[in-house]
Amino acid sequence: MVNSDALIAVVEDDDEIRRLVADLLAQDGFLVAPAPTGADLDAVLARRTPDLVILDLMLPGEDGLSICRRLRARGGVPILMLTAKSDAIDRVVGLELGADDYLVKPFEPRELVARVRAILRRARGMPEALPSRRYGFDGFVVDLDARRLETSGGAPVPLTSAEFDLLACFVQRPRRVLSRDQLLDWTRGRDAEPFDRTIDMTISRLRKKIEQAAPGTSLITTVRNTGYLFVATVKQLT
Repeated sequence: MVNSDALIAVVEDDDEIRRLVADLLAQDGFLVAPAPTGADLDAVLARRTPDLVILDLMLPGEDGLSICRRLRARGGVPILMLTAKSDAIDRVVGLELGADDYLVKPFEPRELVARVRAILRRARGMPEALPSRRYGFDGFVVDLDARRLETSGGAPVPLTSAEFDLLACFVQRPRRVLSRDQLLDWTRGRDAEPFDRTIDMTISRLRKKIEQAAPGTSLITTVRNTGYLFVATVKQLT
């Protein structure tokens, strides 16, 4: 187990995010040292060197890049950066300074824990075990790596590339309202154009295929003036 006695310092000035991350890690068996600022991190370092530092880039006083530089100068403490989506240049600089990985806010809790575990495995020389990307929901099984959707009985549900990309967005963010702009950005990126209505048409086709495979199933609901909601309970499969 990588987390038997691992201490993780969470350097984040946002109280809500810091508590969320600390709670997630504590629930997974890690020891956690919250640190709102660089000075608080120094106090942690004076007591014990953490096994991993989760480091927000935007901090009051000394920023995350400066802290990253200091940590690298003193040794090989693994660093996972938390960044805003707009901080692309800072992410590159952070990686060049020696950060091991980065995660963009807002992030999925399961992804945060998976990345923490992966970094600790690498730091301890343990073989890399990639987390499963197979999920089950309401009589369906989706394999994100194989890009395959099938019923729990094994019958394939043919999807276009665009339909599968949308399904992947929903499966990884269940029970959360997603706006059209978010879905466009995640599936089309820079190719997306303002007022692009292809998301609505693709969701309509995806709904029909799911309902044809499992009559009476309604998994994607429209939230008026907001976006779409994947209502199924999703479970990660081994």
